[in-house]
Amino acid sequence: MCGIFGIIGAEISNKKELKLLVKHSQQRGKDSSGLIFMENAQYKVHKADYNIEKLLNKAKPYKSPIVLGHSRLITNGLSDNQPVIRDNVFVLHNGIIVNDEEIWKDLTIERKYQIDSEVLIGITLNHLENGYPIDELANVIMKKCKGIVSCAILIQDLGKIILISNNGSLYVGSKDGVSYFASENFALTEIGCNDICQIHRSYKIIDAPLPRNLNWNLKEDKTRTENLIPEFKFNKIQENLLEYKKHDLRRCTKCILPETMPFIRFNDQGVCNYCLNYKPRNKPKPKEELFKLVELYRKKSGLECIVPFSGGRDSCYGLHLIVKELDLKPLTYTYDWGMVTDLGRRNISRMCSELGVENIIIAADISKKRRNIKMNLEAWLRSPNLGMMAMLTAGDKHFFRYVEEVKKQTNVQLNLWGINPLEVTHFKTGFLGIKPDFEEDRVYSHGVMKQLRYHAKRFRAMMDSPGYFNSSLWDTLSGEYYRSFTKKKDYYHIFDYWRWDEELVNSVLINDYAWELAVDTSTTWRIGDGTAAFYNYVYYTVAGFTEHDTFRSNQIREGQLTREKALELVADENQPRYQNIRWYLDTLGMDFERVIKIVNGIKKLHIKLQ
Repeated sequence: MCGIFGIIGAEISNKKELKLLVKHSQQRGKDSSGLIFMENAQYKVHKADYNIEKLLNKAKPYKSPIVLGHSRLITNGLSDNQPVIRDNVFVLHNGIIVNDEEIWKDLTIERKYQIDSEVLIGITLNHLENGYPIDELANVIMKKCKGIVSCAILIQDLGKIILISNNGSLYVGSKDGVSYFASENFALTEIGCNDICQIHRSYKIIDAPLPRNLNWNLKEDKTRTENLIPEFKFNKIQENLLEYKKHDLRRCTKCILPETMPFIRFNDQGVCNYCLNYKPRNKPKPKEELFKLVELYRKKSGLECIVPFSGGRDSCYGLHLIVKELDLKPLTYTYDWGMVTDLGRRNISRMCSELGVENIIIAADISKKRRNIKMNLEAWLRSPNLGMMAMLTAGDKHFFRYVEEVKKQTNVQLNLWGINPLEVTHFKTGFLGIKPDFEEDRVYSHGVMKQLRYHAKRFRAMMDSPGYFNSSLWDTLSGEYYRSFTKKKDYYHIFDYWRWDEELVNSVLINDYAWELAVDTSTTWRIGDGTAAFYNYVYYTVAGFTEHDTFRSNQIREGQLTREKALELVADENQPRYQNIRWYLDTLGMDFERVIKIVNGIKKLHIKLQ
């Protein structure tokens, strides 16, 4: 996924406008970049493994009558940067095509590259070779492709650019006779474009300069040595290092929480204090209240709400409800901090394309974020403490920060979150010595005193491994500030009004949207999260349970699940996910065997093995 942009018209006289487009495209990803422009009446293409601002300064395409570009968040294909070029066709593509392998089977053109976007060229060449008109090409592409397609296709020998979007993540406008396009409306508004329109399940054809020489010039700058998208790999010897032993633990007679759960107590009947203090969380308010609430935000035209969108089952089903039940016109916002797996991104692409919903991506500096995680994991390995596992996921808390920026850029105030009310994991702070707050009615706790108590406990734990005091600390603290301290406005939870029914959720996502499942687990929870498999392995190995045990226990208390069924489910869900754990450690550049042997050697919490 990436930000794409273009200026087509007279010679670029205003560098500021081009730099604005570059700046906004970079918000969506900085992993690689590309430019298309003309020099001496010939198209030139520059590709680079670094950010678009640096590439612009090197290429200096300011005398060209056309500049097209992209700034990429690498999602599918590391070696084949955009623009993708074959014959006389150039493609810039924002999105992921999830059925590209199937499409290639029906084309007469052979595939050359790894990147999914190449199939757009394959369809284009096949279409033109068969003599079909160019104005039918967009509909053919949108019919064949599943997943987000927001693209610019330049056919240089015809002198045409086709702008296509099946979800609305593409805008076009004009100023002083010059055409502009960008992945977001805000960029064109800042430039001062007129007649800005969204390309939504439609297309626009723009005249492009015809070159005198059809032989294009390509310059590639490949400097990256790290692998930003390691493949899922299988190694039987490594997989055998992962332990999955059955633990002889006393469990609550009502739910399935074990005796190693922090602050757990059992009464004479063997029922735990988590059950005795539980207040139903999945008894939503009347839906009519939500319908009445959103009426204040409805508009005659344009976007009406923002949906923070991780690609997990909660936010995906929430988006389904918002479009199909509330009949709102949303845009989705995704914060990619480097631990969203390709599976999560593909499900984002599936949902947004199927529902025709714009997706705004704000991407962190992924290399930097992963270095931060690596530093904290190394510190944790030197002094393992289950209460400090949250340091490994601290980098994603900026999700809460950037939603406010998206609100400003889009002038959309209402934000509807799809957070499952049963995903409460008291144990994560419990292992730090913080007692569970049974009165808390949110998945994420708020309040100054709660946060100060948490940070004080964590600071003391950090003293046991000074490696935590590294350059990532400010990123961690600032993210937690935006999550826990800043006041939320126009902020509501869809599952405060809709009951969570897991069977229904899974059925809708899988059957209606062809939602993709993970290859290494039966559960649909956390499968797009690159961190979950590792931290759950740690929790199970050391404490004998994972967040699956707490989730299934909540379902039991809500009357959605029997205790026997819950035990059966977690016996399967708690099994180590080798491929996901390997992917996680590969992205951090850490040795699998070293890390797993350290985890396996951690002293267990009073666990007896059967």
